[in-house]
Amino acid sequence: MIRDAVTFEVFRNAVTGLADEMAITIVRTAHSQLVASSMDFSAALCDAHGRVIAQANTLPVHLGSIPDAMEEILDEFGGRIRPGDVYLLNDPSRGGMHLPDIFAVAPVFTEETLLGFAVTVVNHTDVGGWAAGSMAVQSRSIFAEGVQIPPSRLVEAGAVNETFLQLILRNVREPELLRGDLESQLAACHTGAEGLRALAARHGVGRLADLIDELLDYSETLLRAALAEAAPGTYEFIDHIDDDGLGSGPIPIRVKATLSESGIELDFTGSSPQVGSALNATSSFTRSAAYAALQGVLAADIPANSGFYRPFSFVIPEASILNGRRPAARGARGLVGFRIIDAVLGALAPVFPARVPAAGDGGPDGIAIGLIGPDGESMVLWDPLAGAWGARPDRDGVDGISSLGANLTNTPVEELERSGHIRIDGYGYLPDSGGAGRWRGGLATFRDMTLLAPEAGVQIRSDRRTFLPYGLDGGAQGTPSLNVLDLGGPGERVLESKPHFTMTAGTRHRHVTAGGGGHGRPFERSPQRVLDDVLDGKVTREGAERDYGVVITEDGAIDASATATSRDRTHRNQTGACS
Repeated sequence: MIRDAVTFEVFRNAVTGLADEMAITIVRTAHSQLVASSMDFSAALCDAHGRVIAQANTLPVHLGSIPDAMEEILDEFGGRIRPGDVYLLNDPSRGGMHLPDIFAVAPVFTEETLLGFAVTVVNHTDVGGWAAGSMAVQSRSIFAEGVQIPPSRLVEAGAVNETFLQLILRNVREPELLRGDLESQLAACHTGAEGLRALAARHGVGRLADLIDELLDYSETLLRAALAEAAPGTYEFIDHIDDDGLGSGPIPIRVKATLSESGIELDFTGSSPQVGSALNATSSFTRSAAYAALQGVLAADIPANSGFYRPFSFVIPEASILNGRRPAARGARGLVGFRIIDAVLGALAPVFPARVPAAGDGGPDGIAIGLIGPDGESMVLWDPLAGAWGARPDRDGVDGISSLGANLTNTPVEELERSGHIRIDGYGYLPDSGGAGRWRGGLATFRDMTLLAPEAGVQIRSDRRTFLPYGLDGGAQGTPSLNVLDLGGPGERVLESKPHFTMTAGTRHRHVTAGGGGHGRPFERSPQRVLDDVLDGKVTREGAERDYGVVITEDGAIDASATATSRDRTHRNQTGACS
């Protein structure tokens, strides 16, 4: 029970703001383009028991995995935790998610009392392995993906273990970049620690612990109240990843969501066994993606912390793509997380029809470009390209924005070209790529690149080529992703969705993200909205008539008579009515 509402509200906002301050520290101090520009990182605060009390406004699919990481840290170091320590881990079998995501955990003390922990997670540009960027779909074992870090002490009582740090740096392609981003994590942990100590000084250690308990209870109460608005029952959905990048068939992600008085159970029985490639996720990452889906639907104003997690229970099969068994490769597991979100939202669409959107692009596509400079040094350029959201129940999908689970930003063209090794020739939206509906899906994003360096290895993680983003309530599916090599040249060819290939100087490549699904029947869309889309270049005149039955004249006006005829004729064809 909240005993002092004013004090509680001040504390709630203060601790959330502190987590965001940690994130701002990383943005301002990170060295790599992947972190500073694309913002592929997360930050959070935990209490002395490892419970999450506040999360920064960063990557949802990272943040729900922090409890597992904290459990491993506490199991490993327990009574040996001391002021000035910093712990690292990335091992998926010991609390990590995939190797590029390195957790840095700093305990926070006031005098001899452990107040909690400041935690950061950064997706580092490269952590070794056979492919630049360390996320190649084609990896068949975690031993091919880079340096594995079990829960380890990097800093002991304020002194950095340089031997350990040098061992890590020696195994990556851009050691100074990793060092710089790791130092930004430590700076953010320092920011969080100072802020948590200030809260303890303001409220007192005992009262701070009480406020944390109240905050977790508050989140649980709000989420249970939101779930109570739904009709109890079991709701199922199945979505698919196109393939594993090694020639497999479709990979099912199946979920059964059961809502009851005790909360919500998500049963993933029937999902694919673990695969031979690097798509395998951890159970913590699966839970994290599910939390993100529910938070996106229900809980914009509910603090995301360990209290939010309490109403959930899970059934996640062992040795499945959602819970891989060592030594399964994990580098490309992000794709599975985004498909989990789509599957959970699909199951909940009948439960919360006014809140669940159609499927979006399937998550940011990961494009890693590995280069060797004239001096023999390695370089990795990352372009995590985000496309679109699916249409929402009451408005169009959003164009050019990251998916619900990622919260990334597209890399600025200037950042990509600054190295001098690539040139961006085109970047924008493709018309007619958003799924038709009463509300239109977001448009696909394309990026055209020419290689200027003599040679580069390129790894792409994309999907939604075969199993397109689904529409809802009669809305059309979205459009497929695409990779084209030697664009406009004599050897132009379409590549698979998860290729690893070599480019040479002057070769052009085009990548297209999937377009989002539509919501509601297309012929229920206002002709004026269709005309607006045509004038904005989002829909062609041909697409307006084909997909919406709206006839636009050459001078940019609605032909009302022809539109009525077109829509009536299509309606009759669809319903089988006699003319």
